[in-house]
Amino acid sequence: MHNSSQQTNWYTKAGNINSEVREWKNEGSKRYMCTGRPGWLTVSLRVGKYKKIHKNIMINLMDVLEVDSERQVVRVEPLVTMGQLTAHLNPMGWTIPVVPELDDLTVGGLIMGTGIESSSHIYGLFQHTCVAYELVLADGSLVRCSPTENSDLFYAVPWSCGTLGFLVAAEIKMIPAKKYVKIHYEPVRGLRKICEKFTEESKKKENSFVEGLVYSLEEAVIMTGVLTDEAEQSKDIIPFGNNPIFRYLFGWMVPPKISLLKLTQGEAIRKLYEQHHVVQDMLVPMKSLEKSIQTFHVDLNVYPLWLCPFILPNNPGMVHPKGDEAELYVDIGAYGEPKRKQFEARASMRQMEKFVRSVHGFQMLYADCYMTREEFWDMFDGSLYHKLREQMNCKDAFPEVYDKICKAARH
Repeated sequence: MHNSSQQTNWYTKAGNINSEVREWKNEGSKRYMCTGRPGWLTVSLRVGKYKKIHKNIMINLMDVLEVDSERQVVRVEPLVTMGQLTAHLNPMGWTIPVVPELDDLTVGGLIMGTGIESSSHIYGLFQHTCVAYELVLADGSLVRCSPTENSDLFYAVPWSCGTLGFLVAAEIKMIPAKKYVKIHYEPVRGLRKICEKFTEESKKKENSFVEGLVYSLEEAVIMTGVLTDEAEQSKDIIPFGNNPIFRYLFGWMVPPKISLLKLTQGEAIRKLYEQHHVVQDMLVPMKSLEKSIQTFHVDLNVYPLWLCPFILPNNPGMVHPKGDEAELYVDIGAYGEPKRKQFEARASMRQMEKFVRSVHGFQMLYADCYMTREEFWDMFDGSLYHKLREQMNCKDAFPEVYDKICKAARH
């Protein structure tokens, strides 16, 4: 399904970005560029300081451009959200393979940062479901990249946080949608058994979804789901909560939007959060899961921990396995108040980051990052990224990714 008027409109908007970049060049390229999207709208709990000092380029790109049923690909603009995209595709019988569950997450954020969901043991991270990107580069040119066209750029874009160019469109794989998910909950006791069972279920491709909640070193629930068009009438069907009665009676229980919290948060509250609240996702090899949970327990003692498995292909770029083959990894998410007695945000998180580097793991970049530049590039493979920054003259146009995500760059 191709909308020619939308395509024409897209070219106009991409042309506007090109004009703004050329204007920046004519002004003497005196400061770095960044998108003009307000910092409080991002899903990171922090606001980037760089928005105030860099040249803001307005990216008003928020449309679904094309649904290609033959190729099973949807082409979208970067500010399309997960809620918007699924609402557009589901009535046509389609969905995308990895749907990170916060409705406000944007395609651009999930590509330039990263995204994961409980189907990632089959499909990988959000970036691995994308087949092409289109970007406006530092010289104002519009470039398309894919695994077969400008492939170095295609593999360097994910995790680059907008420091190689401005994303203006992405093509994402589609898969057939089904009406229901049949979920199985399995309580497991004992850390070794938890890790063994979780690994076993994560390797099963017949599971459409796999995730786990770890409540202590001894207790967890492992959840597996299968897509189906038929619901067993004898079983409970969990209704969708988005109706007026639910919102009126129980809306107060629903978590507020992160953007609202950031917009209304004062300095004192922000500092309290920083010292007494942890929001982190660490991606580690599945073979290191048991050791990782023990480390989380000692350094943070935050429960429950969220476990989400994903396959990590051996592609070029910032994030890939240590060996020559794809490897099963797991995202360990810690969100809450650390119960460790001597918890001190900087020291405790640096200890955690050191452990993650030692097992060849990765830290999601939306979270507080206390690493030095050297430690950061020890965790991430910067070889392709730095080569392209040099080739495409990015050094005067965009900051290095570390300078956008490190603790000093956010407040």
